[in-house]
Amino acid sequence: MIIVILFLSFLIGIPISFALGIVSLGQIISDGYPLVVVVQRMFTGMDSIALTAIPLFILSGGLMFKGGMSNRLVNFADLLLGHHPSGLAMVSILACMFFAAITGSAIAATAAIGGIMTPIMVEKGYDREFCAPLLATGGSIGPIIPPSIPLLIYGVMANVSVAKLFIGGFIPGIIMGVALIAYSYYIGKKRNYIGRDKKASFSEIIGAGKDAILALMMPIIIIGGIMSGVFSPTESATVATFYALITGMFVYKELKIKDLPQILLDAAKSTGQVLIVIAFASLFTWVITVNNIPQTVGAFLSANVSSKIVLLLIVNIILLIAGTFIDTTSAVVIFTPLFLPLAQMFGINLVHFGLIMAVNLTIGMCTPPLGVCLFVAGSIAKVSLKDQFKDLLPMLCVLLVVLLLITYIPDLVLILPNILVK
Repeated sequence: MIIVILFLSFLIGIPISFALGIVSLGQIISDGYPLVVVVQRMFTGMDSIALTAIPLFILSGGLMFKGGMSNRLVNFADLLLGHHPSGLAMVSILACMFFAAITGSAIAATAAIGGIMTPIMVEKGYDREFCAPLLATGGSIGPIIPPSIPLLIYGVMANVSVAKLFIGGFIPGIIMGVALIAYSYYIGKKRNYIGRDKKASFSEIIGAGKDAILALMMPIIIIGGIMSGVFSPTESATVATFYALITGMFVYKELKIKDLPQILLDAAKSTGQVLIVIAFASLFTWVITVNNIPQTVGAFLSANVSSKIVLLLIVNIILLIAGTFIDTTSAVVIFTPLFLPLAQMFGINLVHFGLIMAVNLTIGMCTPPLGVCLFVAGSIAKVSLKDQFKDLLPMLCVLLVVLLLITYIPDLVLILPNILVK
């Protein structure tokens, strides 16, 4: 009943954080526990040194966008792929992949790259109904290629190495991007979407690469520092923030002191939204644990599911449905305590399982009815959700094929962490 009431609360429009709090509070009162538990569990949920990376990664993303990094990444991607059929669409996906590697946010990637590329694509004859879902699905790569806020939260909750989760996201994120690029190429040939007039010269590519090198170095510095032991995943967020500040203000000189108050305010708002969900989710996790709900769900599934293959299929279906109306962060904190015992029971590697959850839920960010990235891309392209659906459906099918590959070929996730992280 706890789970049923929670999802009914979502469906009638109660904000997710408050729905978690209301359901948890009602059950605590019903069970007769003292109300001081509410404050204790909410504070405990946020009292983690690893979670300090969240506001810093959000802040670094704002600094990078305002500091001119996104423009340079788009220009470099254009010179690499812009001459192909559907070149601008392919450039958009590649730019989303680059931007994902420096922000880790699907919404930020969709807004930043969509704001630059959508007007250019429309001017060149691309359909708005194609542009919006393309940028939304491209933006969904953001939380997969490291750094990643959902993977960070999962790592904290599941007590799994964040470094391994970050490294494990590279190949799945690249496969998602390459699959969307291939689909864009197919559509470009079919609809005669024209690319650049001529292929960029080697010297032009080198020049754009030099201009974008500081932006491209960001993921290398973050991941290299974590792998070498110079700094922890949490400390990498601090490094990213200072790197973005110095680069945008003193190298590119596009970030001004007057921009900082608004960037800090936006980062504070986003951080507050994430942490309030984590706080209430911590309370909810405690409630379902003391009521033995994960154990009950685990016992039911273990009695009725005989293989790991079937279990992963069930988990995928549940997460895909949940992702259509629950945001990624909330879904991670809700489903991790429910599914973690099952993953352990069936011997599923927890790094692999974390990436399965992340890919599922990021697909949900570009799936109706919630589909936050769809609304962001649609508002930029000035096209409704209904009008996007025809072109969105095959893009979602492409991502679902990638999801199945990642689910049933664990080495796609685990090969890099096993080699690079001890």
